[in-house]
Amino acid sequence: MNKIEIIARRILGWKLNRWDRWYDYEKEQFILVSEFQPEENIEHAMLIVERLKELGFGYKTNGTSGACFGDVCETGETLAQAITNAAYSIADNSSIDE
Repeated sequence: MNKIEIIARRILGWKLNRWDRWYDYEKEQFILVSEFQPEENIEHAMLIVERLKELGFGYKTNGTSGACFGDVCETGETLAQAITNAAYSIADNSSIDE
């Protein structure tokens, strides 16, 4: 699994419906894999932020290149990339919604 797949499954709780789309059971909607790009789209990255807040993680940023969820801080070329990197660090090292 790549970074985006890990975030989609472990943090957002989405299931792979078929090879090219996710299914969000909470919202009862399909999301095309090619259209969910949180490293490049700040709106997509903010979906991750909102979900992690629901799970009890505090969120803060240091501007346009750093994001923290609790004690987990990461950087990126953009804020969206930093959010994605921090979320991946959490998802890859914890048991959130596995």
